[in-house]
Amino acid sequence: MVLKVALAQINATVGDLQGNARRIIEGARSAHAQGALLVVAPELALTGYPPEDLLLRPAFMQACGEALSAMAHELATCEGLHVVVGHPHQFGHCGDVRTKSTVRPLRFNAASVLAGGRPIGTYCKRELPNYQVFDERRYFASGRDAGQGPLVFDVAGTRVGVLICEDAWFEEPGRVAKDAGAQVLAVLNASPFHLDKAEEREARMAERARATGLPVLFSHLAGGQDEVVFDGASFAVDARGTVCMRAASFDEAVAIAEVDGGTVRGTVQPRPALEAQAWAALVVGVRDYLGKNGFPGAIIGLSGGIDSALVLAVAVDAIGADKVRCVMMPSPYTADISWIDARDMAARLGVRYDEISIAPMMEAFRASLASQFAGLPEDTTEENIQARIRGTLLMALSNKTGRIVLTTGNKSEMATGYCTLYGDMAGGFAVIKDVAKTLVYRLARWKNAQGHEVIPERIITRAPSAELRPDQTDQDSLPPYDVLDAILARYMEDDQSVDDIVAAGFERTTVERVAHLIKVNEYKRRQSPVGIRITHRAFGRDWRYPITSKFRA
Repeated sequence: MVLKVALAQINATVGDLQGNARRIIEGARSAHAQGALLVVAPELALTGYPPEDLLLRPAFMQACGEALSAMAHELATCEGLHVVVGHPHQFGHCGDVRTKSTVRPLRFNAASVLAGGRPIGTYCKRELPNYQVFDERRYFASGRDAGQGPLVFDVAGTRVGVLICEDAWFEEPGRVAKDAGAQVLAVLNASPFHLDKAEEREARMAERARATGLPVLFSHLAGGQDEVVFDGASFAVDARGTVCMRAASFDEAVAIAEVDGGTVRGTVQPRPALEAQAWAALVVGVRDYLGKNGFPGAIIGLSGGIDSALVLAVAVDAIGADKVRCVMMPSPYTADISWIDARDMAARLGVRYDEISIAPMMEAFRASLASQFAGLPEDTTEENIQARIRGTLLMALSNKTGRIVLTTGNKSEMATGYCTLYGDMAGGFAVIKDVAKTLVYRLARWKNAQGHEVIPERIITRAPSAELRPDQTDQDSLPPYDVLDAILARYMEDDQSVDDIVAAGFERTTVERVAHLIKVNEYKRRQSPVGIRITHRAFGRDWRYPITSKFRA
């Protein structure tokens, strides 16, 4: 018998229980109107992911239970419909969840099946990830601790087994569900994006389908939540592991599939290329961070260089030109072409553009510090003062207008400390914090190839410079970016040792210097704004290195 299924790919907001429930209900009703009898919402869709320490608050857990009951009641009018919803679940009613008391409630990452106005079954996640951005063992117990078995339920003659995200990456939960009679696996997911993660997910779910001989329905979140982005792209694979349905990437969707025994039918949306993935993730990250937190717009310090140009282009795509304001803050070291290119860039995108010279403030600082600096040569101190003047001006405009400052530092700079505390690091959201400089160039060229050249060619081709002293370029202080980024990927993202990287063909002195810079600049990164994660290892949730450390290998 053919079962029509809908994967409710929603953009949830952490803590917005009523808003998230409304999205699920609207998606479920739309799917039911199209003939679907099974709707699968993502992991923790009711709360948004990750709810973090909200889970430690008894009032939050109580509100989740009330919202789930209300959702079940509202869906009661959809005859024959079964909706699988991810939510936190708690057994026990006394004790403090933060103590080691034996009477404390146990919390679970759970999924409930809503039908006929009530939950008819609840499944608790068995495999709890504790790597990369995941920290689930801090909050949840395994479903094994609840003494629960698999959850398999009947929908119009088809037996559906429920798994939650990490469960489907292991053999045992799927096998147990099949042994309990499941004919199809419904997998709820909140799997944060990184480049090419979608391909990896599909490959692993294909393995699970082939191992169990069952189709797999993979329902996934979309949208941004603080530094992580969820890329949607929910999909279904048949019993042979072939992708037979895929929803759109980086957007909400109610994706319909038909399951008929081991076969699945549906529409397969294309998977974006790498640059398109990165661009969409940055756009969604900016749009949702500003939108969900209520910022009316953004302010960007536009320098005439490629990093600020890229951030400007992303911001305009995310929130519209009318909500973006740019400020050029030239110093005596600013080249004429920087003025020209900044004005050109702003004009191409139709954003408000202002110029504020920092020369008078530089002179004021020089005068105030003259007696303190007497007899000492100029060095990076004077350079950093310029960056901090700019940061102060941008934050003043932010305070006055309510718009958030988007910082423009890239991953290569964050790694090596080629940035100024309380200067170019000052701001509220670091858009390209996880974008290496070489990828910055690739994204700029990709964006210009989409039909309209928004970034002037000279911005892409000229040598990058902070313009804090005469004739300065980035390569005065750093290795060539192709070398730097390759070492950074190996050392920081893949945890290779200095010796391993040298053995791969890199010069030892350069590798040791880059590794040293990464270590000694941890104190700066710890004070940097939150930023969008697009790689499998970013400076943020999944980078927890001590500031004070003597380990040097």
